[in-house]
Amino acid sequence: MQPSAGMALGVALVQAKGFQAATDLSQFVLPLTGSVNGGNTFPGVSLPFGMVKLGPDLYTGSDSYSGYQSTGSFIGFSMLHESGTGGAPKYGVVAQMPAVGTVDNPLKDQSVNRSSADEARLGYYKSSLSNDVTVELGATAKAGLYKYQFSGNAAASNIIVDVSHVLPSFRGQGLGQNYLGGNISVTTTNGGIRYQGSGSYDNGWNRAPKWTVYFCGYFDQPATFKTFLGKNSTGEDLADYSTSSTQESEARLGAVFTFKSSEVTSRVGVSFISADQACGNVDREIPAGTTLETLEDNVKTAWNDQVLSKITTTDTSNTTRLQLLYSSLYHMSLIPTNKTGENPLWSSSEPYYDDIFTFWDLFRCTTSLFHILQPVAYEEFIRSLVDIWRHDGFLPDARSSFFNGATQGGSNGDNVLADAYVKGVRGAVDWDDAYSAMVTDAETVPTNNNDPRDKSSSTKEGRGALPDWKDRGFITTKYGRSVSRAIEYAGNDFALYQVAKGLGKDDDAQKYLNRSRNWRNQWNPDLSALGFTGFLGPIDEDGNFKDQDPLSCGGCYWGDAYYEALPFEYSFNAHHDINKLIELSGGKDKFLSRLEKFFEGGVSSGNSQFNHTLFNPGNEPSFTTPYLFNFVGRQDLSVKHSRYTANSYYAPTPGGLPGNSDAGAMESWLLWSMIGLYPMTGQTTFLIGSPWFSDLTIDLGSGKSLKITTTGGSDTAYYVQSLKVNGQSWDKAWVTWDDVFAKGGTLDFVLGSEAKVWATGDAPPSPATESE
Repeated sequence: MQPSAGMALGVALVQAKGFQAATDLSQFVLPLTGSVNGGNTFPGVSLPFGMVKLGPDLYTGSDSYSGYQSTGSFIGFSMLHESGTGGAPKYGVVAQMPAVGTVDNPLKDQSVNRSSADEARLGYYKSSLSNDVTVELGATAKAGLYKYQFSGNAAASNIIVDVSHVLPSFRGQGLGQNYLGGNISVTTTNGGIRYQGSGSYDNGWNRAPKWTVYFCGYFDQPATFKTFLGKNSTGEDLADYSTSSTQESEARLGAVFTFKSSEVTSRVGVSFISADQACGNVDREIPAGTTLETLEDNVKTAWNDQVLSKITTTDTSNTTRLQLLYSSLYHMSLIPTNKTGENPLWSSSEPYYDDIFTFWDLFRCTTSLFHILQPVAYEEFIRSLVDIWRHDGFLPDARSSFFNGATQGGSNGDNVLADAYVKGVRGAVDWDDAYSAMVTDAETVPTNNNDPRDKSSSTKEGRGALPDWKDRGFITTKYGRSVSRAIEYAGNDFALYQVAKGLGKDDDAQKYLNRSRNWRNQWNPDLSALGFTGFLGPIDEDGNFKDQDPLSCGGCYWGDAYYEALPFEYSFNAHHDINKLIELSGGKDKFLSRLEKFFEGGVSSGNSQFNHTLFNPGNEPSFTTPYLFNFVGRQDLSVKHSRYTANSYYAPTPGGLPGNSDAGAMESWLLWSMIGLYPMTGQTTFLIGSPWFSDLTIDLGSGKSLKITTTGGSDTAYYVQSLKVNGQSWDKAWVTWDDVFAKGGTLDFVLGSEAKVWATGDAPPSPATESE
């Protein structure tokens, strides 16, 4: 990635268009940001948290996680996608694909190359195909619109509906989605044609069992049609290709529609309940005659009103920063998916949110921002989590297609609930049930789902390594990801302590507070690297520490001792017990030196894209570490490293993320950097950074706001010189929820080009240490 290209893009846009007053903030959203080089963002059309995400599906021989790739050939345009996921693609179902000429066998490869780059703006997407067909897309919450323009020279204009279409996986991990069967029926209407049916599928990144989606589509032009049926669920051999109006089978099936018109519009609704509900969704949300322009305007309005206007500024001098701000807000708000009214598993008066990828990625700084910017939706989300526990037995750490999985570390839904609780989320949340759900995670061993990636315990939900954690106070190598799970289980137990304390359950609170300190048992004082001693280390089944290089995590995968991050990296993650961590690291000076080494270039044998630092800005276990300098009196170094990371590895370009978006996790980290704060999840503490804008207003809902100002700031002057909180001089490198968010507030920064030690007051809290 070349961040300088992002700057050049911003300058070019200003020169090309001139600056427009930021009344329509959607002009700063670049949907293709983060869509390549592993960012995996979805650039198609969606409402905030919308069920429908209509966009292209491309084949390159590698996994197309969001459907999109910048190279390759089109294999369809489908209604359901996710954004910023990994592991294996999910969805890419309910698709259409244009074809020209005679379609002799619709089951054969119908892929088509691009003729020019796709066009994407908020609420609109366009692809130009090498067969002289253009496809334009629009969407609502539960329906989508396709507008096709065929060449006037085409021998025939066809649209193929292949119910077996799904995003494939090529990683060979057994996570690829499978088509399991479906049905389709076609009827003529006044002036057009309608088709409806369903498709069933399984698997994807969360290893889900069978789930079913229903569809209902209309074409606005008369057509002839043929339905088709394959001989099996994967092959290209036809069993039937005729004018039969219906097909139903576990084999591949669908329909081919042939039009005399060169311009065809299709409206499609989806539902997880029934085909009738899918028809109702499209009839209600995209009535016949609705134009693409109307849908685009409606989508822009929804994003402006519901998301983008939550953070505003009059500092409009740097277009690139505005693009980063609003593109990040956009990509952070695509999933989870609000499927309220579309849950086929149980009837409930509670909201239902799906497509959570994943709390391991999101709990550190995404869900806390979701709460601040979307307080109404966030309360619904919390209620949905509790309702999932009521009916499925466990909170999700991740969830998609109505099924929990996969749990990479701890039961981090506990952290999300605790964060909501300590920050005053109440409303219709049943906190007694919420706490009971957390206790399930803390006390009940989930049934082993025998995931081939790690057969030692469940990867579906809960805490699979609980037997060790409860009985021994640490986790042995009997279990995969033993060390990284131990530090996360400690954080999960601290979350239970927070809620138990608030609910007056004093005995439980003390129990879980004590358990939250058990990460200390995983600390091996004899491990050394780079002149530093003491790191989180693996323990064998006999209870003895094993030798471990703190600079290596081996395979860094499901069956290894550390998941996706180095021992050096995880050894900064006792965020609820920082003072004890500092003590075990050798005291404040040694801890400070250890932090500085973490950001030093040329130290790591890997991370070449990040100048070989041990710090990995593209991986969540590193997210909080730039701000830990605040605990040892060097807030200026928190600013230095967080600002360098943002400037170096983020840009409003397709390659402008340091790693997988992870459903907006990367974007939310950047947003906190722009705001000038960073959350300590499960606590009311926010660590102070340095805001990017001369003024920023965060709409907190209910007439409240947080207003942030800076004076003296520039591209080179971003070190905090002084700070006032709610008009009062401030000498601490942290604020609390009550200080600035509960009722709103003000933060007034003076910035300068030279580092200054201004935060001479109390260090940020270390609650698990202070309670001893």
